[in-house]
Amino acid sequence: MKKVLFMLSSMNIGGVEKSFLSLLSKIPKDKYKITLLLLEKKGGFLELIPDWVTIEEATWFKELKPIIMQPPQQTILDYKMKHEFIKIPTFIYSYILSEKLFKDRHIYYKHVFKVIPEHEDTYDIAISYQGPTETIDYYIANRVKAKKKISWIHFDVSKHQINRKLYTKLYREFDNIFVVSHEGKEKLNERIPSIRNKVAVFKNIISTQLINKMSEVEIDFEENYKGIKIVTVGRLTKEKGQDLAIKILARLRDNGYEVRWYCIGEGEHRKEYENLIEQYGLKKDFLLIGAKTNPYPFIKKSDIYVQTSRHEGYCLTLAEARCLNKPIVTTDFTGVKEQIVNNDTGLIVSFNEDELYLAVKELINNPHLRQQFSNKLLREQNETIIKEEKIAQLI
Repeated sequence: MKKVLFMLSSMNIGGVEKSFLSLLSKIPKDKYKITLLLLEKKGGFLELIPDWVTIEEATWFKELKPIIMQPPQQTILDYKMKHEFIKIPTFIYSYILSEKLFKDRHIYYKHVFKVIPEHEDTYDIAISYQGPTETIDYYIANRVKAKKKISWIHFDVSKHQINRKLYTKLYREFDNIFVVSHEGKEKLNERIPSIRNKVAVFKNIISTQLINKMSEVEIDFEENYKGIKIVTVGRLTKEKGQDLAIKILARLRDNGYEVRWYCIGEGEHRKEYENLIEQYGLKKDFLLIGAKTNPYPFIKKSDIYVQTSRHEGYCLTLAEARCLNKPIVTTDFTGVKEQIVNNDTGLIVSFNEDELYLAVKELINNPHLRQQFSNKLLREQNETIIKEEKIAQLI
């Protein structure tokens, strides 16, 4: 039985975590012994991990987290408070070399990871699944013993700020780098040309059958509301662009359209968006309904699905809306043209308030076009099938 280690930050409700759950569903449990190592053992999807998977928590991360996340001045103050004065000079030295002189975060991580021991087990394969994430990638590259190492990139590296010198060194320790879209692969190759021969596309996994089954769950979704229902799914963050959606709904309402917009997801920008909703007088019409482990009934009962992202690696929520054959308006981010054909299976626009407003308005005004998009998606083969041989190729 092959031993495989996956490493993620947590099992919060998000696209990467959801794609990991889908991947697990395709792995034959009688052939692979799976261990999931989390930086923090928490998250709404944690309970969905099957019982045949061993879940571990990186206990060392609690000590490392503040050093990585907080300003260096605070780390120095913490050392003073703990009377750990001997640590201060080497910390300052490594920080200056890394951030000021050489702009190479590998120097910094090499210093802060000095106290982190190697993982006790040896694996056939170790996968940094949430790449690019510096802590996880460094740990897999330098603290895990495995015959084969893979970094799995789910984000657009042209938008996700990565330290080129750090990742040039880290990726030397990996045998393969998987990227979730062809466009994302090209952007990674442009950023770090030296790894071109290691990079391959491995798209996120979705199950049309499972999504359709889960979409049948009964929910109370304002059945008496007679206007147009728009749904957007994603964390409440700047990259997902819900701020733009709020402004567009305000314009639609000002122009007499009977529309409600439902945002499924949670995140650090909730308060900002709540203030924006109040500013535009949309408390009854732009609804932040929180994170849902099963958003599919809401998508299914919507009239239009809108993806407002500033950037993505491969948008899983868009793929799920496609599975449910919803009329779609989406912004033009990395990988979107691998999912939607503009004016054929949906509308693709720039991340621009005017363009997005006009596209949403067009679908509201044109039920025939909405039906045309839905029918075309219905005819597509949305199921991504991962055969056993494909999983074996990972090993």
